[in-house]
Amino acid sequence: MAIVLRTSPLLWARVAAMVFACVAFSVALYGAQLTHGTGDWCIFCWSFSFVGTLLIVLVEMFGLQTRAPVSWKNFPITFACYASLLCLAASIIFPLYFLKGYTGHNEMINCRIVSTVFSCLATIAYLSEVSLSKARPGEVVGYMATAPGLLKVCETFVACIIFVFISDPVSYDQHGATKWCLAVYCICFILSAVIIVMCVGECTGCLPISFARFLSTYALLAVGMYLSATIIWPIYQFDNNHGGDSRRPSSCGSSFGLCSWDKLLAISVLSALNFILYLADLIYSARLVIVTV
Repeated sequence: MAIVLRTSPLLWARVAAMVFACVAFSVALYGAQLTHGTGDWCIFCWSFSFVGTLLIVLVEMFGLQTRAPVSWKNFPITFACYASLLCLAASIIFPLYFLKGYTGHNEMINCRIVSTVFSCLATIAYLSEVSLSKARPGEVVGYMATAPGLLKVCETFVACIIFVFISDPVSYDQHGATKWCLAVYCICFILSAVIIVMCVGECTGCLPISFARFLSTYALLAVGMYLSATIIWPIYQFDNNHGGDSRRPSSCGSSFGLCSWDKLLAISVLSALNFILYLADLIYSARLVIVTV
């Protein structure tokens, strides 16, 4: 089997991302002394990104794209977008839990600093790969290489972060309204994930209606649902008249990582962020229907 190695900016971006992610988790495992479960999650982000990118490079090097069980027009950029978001999250969470409040210049601190720096570099490299792979005007590419496809990836990732914050500690079972917010997050996440799987698996033709109309209808539904969650969640979590707490507890200043109140605030911000993402998705999807019709 012939090995095809064609150098290009896209290949160099993938190699750089691979190297940076590898250094990040290798140094963390070597001397960062991670005793919290969050450290294991950050190592997973870096190692998962490294292994996935290595697999993509090997498939293209050996010319196995046509034998892959997924759409090669959609899979690489989908993975690169998820990897960039994972590395970005690790770049924020890792120093928050393992550098905040630590002083000194011993080996442990140095290793944690190195992991953080290379995590940031990996994020930049993956973002470069996404920028190089996304659709250009006039190009025929897969759906995931377009703006709506990339927005779907961001929507599901933001929803996953919301799930982490909303479940530790459980903060949705106090009112029926907050349970509705959880339903919004779950329904929109599942449908967006199904769309991504259908695109990567080339199953969009299985729908009883046109894929473009399905996307625009779903985007309109998601915008309405997330608008309600964006309004309801802060009312029932921060309004004193509805059992919330409008003031940040003083204990949060000395707590490890994020306290419960900070997580509630983060859910509010992330809900608003996903509302904006779905609104942009609706605009792009509506344009897609107009162009298709």
